[in-house]
Amino acid sequence: MTAFSSSSYTSSLVRIPHDNKHAIGLRLPSIDPCIRRRPVSGVKAAVNWDAWKPDQGSKAPSLSDVIWPSAGAFAAMAVLGKMDQSLARKGVSMTIAPLGAVCAVLFATPSTPGARKYNMFMAQMGCAAIGVVAFSVLGPGWLARSTALSASIAFMIYFRAVHPPAASLPLLFIDGAKFHQLKYWYVLFPGAAGCLLLCLIQEVVCYLKDNVKF
Repeated sequence: MTAFSSSSYTSSLVRIPHDNKHAIGLRLPSIDPCIRRRPVSGVKAAVNWDAWKPDQGSKAPSLSDVIWPSAGAFAAMAVLGKMDQSLARKGVSMTIAPLGAVCAVLFATPSTPGARKYNMFMAQMGCAAIGVVAFSVLGPGWLARSTALSASIAFMIYFRAVHPPAASLPLLFIDGAKFHQLKYWYVLFPGAAGCLLLCLIQEVVCYLKDNVKF
């Protein structure tokens, strides 16, 4: 009796796909789960490729929007270079790589969070101090660099002062022997001091962008 029932039940299952075509359409996704995943993977691929393309929503910048930030960066590096000439005998310099990144943030994207004065000065001084402490405790090497960078990112996030160029200040101090003599003065010089100059130049750049267009 049991065997007959089982075979009858099995034969009825076999007949379902032939007798009820609507049931086939309902059961296909459960038979082949890959069918449901293919469109999703296609969407993900499209989103990832969009990140490699220019922003389609923004309009093309005018010539003045290109010239004035570039001119501001030129002026900033020229002034810092002149200051380096007077500081050369002391073995330090104002022209450091992080200030080039600061120029890009302040002149090209002045409305972004990274260009806010609070973010900039808090991050510049905090990350510089972290670099000095890491070097004093751990000495030069990969451990000091790794610890300082991770601590700097945590510092900027916690104090809501994310300013990407500041993350390189600890690495610059640890690897730059000429800055070791500054010790905790490195918190103010050259990073924060250089940012004061760049803020003044930013005001001029923003004024020219708003009032002298071509």
